[in-house]
Amino acid sequence: MPVSLRLRLLVSLAVCVVFTSCSVGAAQFQAKMVDAQGKPIEGAVVTLQGPIGAEMPAQTAIMDQVQKQFAPQVLAVHTSTKVTFPNSDNIRHHVYSFSPAKRFELRLYEGTPSEPITFDKPGVVVLGCNIHDWMVGYIYVTDDPWFATSDASGVATLQLPAGKYNVTLWHPKSPDLLPQKGGELTLSDQGASQQYVVNVTEDAEERAEVYAPKPSAFGDAFKKAASETKQ
Repeated sequence: MPVSLRLRLLVSLAVCVVFTSCSVGAAQFQAKMVDAQGKPIEGAVVTLQGPIGAEMPAQTAIMDQVQKQFAPQVLAVHTSTKVTFPNSDNIRHHVYSFSPAKRFELRLYEGTPSEPITFDKPGVVVLGCNIHDWMVGYIYVTDDPWFATSDASGVATLQLPAGKYNVTLWHPKSPDLLPQKGGELTLSDQGASQQYVVNVTEDAEERAEVYAPKPSAFGDAFKKAASETKQ
């Protein structure tokens, strides 16, 4: 066997060994989020805290603005994640939060701000646009190393080591915007799936307004400058 071919085979084998060892013990967990009537809930966050500490490298995330809506409406991130706020619309937006977990303001802009926002404190951050009052988004900041957000079918999927975990649940319509205990989960190497009933209330979004300023907090001049009204 030529030396060059043998060397390539040895390198390929080493790469396979590294990736195999990294995946040992990883199992798939699927959380099905439903309301009290059994209806799937989209945008519910599940977080897990286990006996094994997980080193979290510096992370980045994106909260976009598409067709005058935050996209995604619910974004889950780990503490100290840097989030960028691109504006994919052809109009200007004015993004803000008065939530205790993160207060900030991105004044009237197009495109992508040059600097991301670092979310360095766990909690719920309610986002608004001072130009388009109906735009509401949420960033759920967690210290837990494992987390995911449910899709339209109510399913959130994670890959994590086998073991025992404490589960926490959250949704924008959670009472008082507070997280809920999901109990304990024991995950084997074969993985697991579990259904969770998330306590949601219809008036939770109204109560969320206490975290946000009134629509005119920054003055009507911004709306006039944006030259954009709700259709």
